[in-house]
Amino acid sequence: MSHPPQGPVDAPFVIDLDDDVAPNPVDAVVFDLGNVLIRWDPAPAIAAEVGPERAAAFLADPAFDFAAWNHTQDAGRPWEDAERLAVQEHPHLEQEILAYRTHFSKALLGPVEDTVAVLRDLHAQDVPLVALTNWSEELFPQALERFDFLDLFEDIIVSGEEGLAKPDAEIFEVLADRIRHLGGLDDCIFVDDSEANVQAAVAAGLDGILFTDTGHLREDLIVRGLPLQPQR
Repeated sequence: MSHPPQGPVDAPFVIDLDDDVAPNPVDAVVFDLGNVLIRWDPAPAIAAEVGPERAAAFLADPAFDFAAWNHTQDAGRPWEDAERLAVQEHPHLEQEILAYRTHFSKALLGPVEDTVAVLRDLHAQDVPLVALTNWSEELFPQALERFDFLDLFEDIIVSGEEGLAKPDAEIFEVLADRIRHLGGLDDCIFVDDSEANVQAAVAAGLDGILFTDTGHLREDLIVRGLPLQPQR
């Protein structure tokens, strides 16, 4: 699981609200998982082996670039190959490098409860739900075993299984093919916490929502005509 370098996202559309406009059906709502529905932080996994100070230094080390390294596994590189090459190039970081996969369960801090509540409410209203996640094929089964709300998705597209990771435009072609029975990308809403991923989704034709915290998502979806009740 990883996030690519971020960039600004221009507003992709203007919503013209009218009091007498009925709720608008959508073909699907497409959710990212990491830090949208599942809290993820690599630091505890690495700290389990080397302690918090060394873990923090490792994650901040520009000579290694953990985010870029991890993103390559999300795009399909096997972990064994990734670790072997990284240890060859950075032998002094061997413990840190191997710790992340070994203790990966500690990187999954738990559900983002407010977003899970939105997901359950949408499911109860028969809104089609799809997940599109940057996640290693080898590590994703841990999420499936732990988080039962993942069963609410009609389909989960895992980048590591496809050999492509967001924001690569080709992964949205995979999404288009997988949801063809539901409709097209131009009638889907996409929720992600990465600006680069949202920008790529908008370029592919989706209505993108940049997830910044749990407070705005429900209202953002209501504004778009989804059958949700406002937060009380």
